[in-house]
Amino acid sequence: MSETPPPSEPTKEQVIEVLKTVEDPELFLDIWFLGLIYNIAIDEGRVIIDMTFTSPMCPAGPQLKHEVQTKVGAIPGVKESIVQITFNPPWEASEEVKGMLGML
Repeated sequence: MSETPPPSEPTKEQVIEVLKTVEDPELFLDIWFLGLIYNIAIDEGRVIIDMTFTSPMCPAGPQLKHEVQTKVGAIPGVKESIVQITFNPPWEASEEVKGMLGML
């Protein structure tokens, strides 16, 4: 009787590709491009993401956190998806983002 091998551990690249599908509903840009993701840690199928919002009072914050947790949790091999919100350091738009948003 052959056993099915366990799914391999997800890669950081797989997580990033999923994060690029999560769009900020106010800015209409993905959260990876916006620079809202500060860190991705993967350990034995557990994915921990440190992210921020464009502002501490971001009305879409809970929705974004839930969407990230759900989409990352659906990647094959992910056993647990944890999203930690931080405001340290506060988010600051990159020059490229500022240009796209007409802030230059």
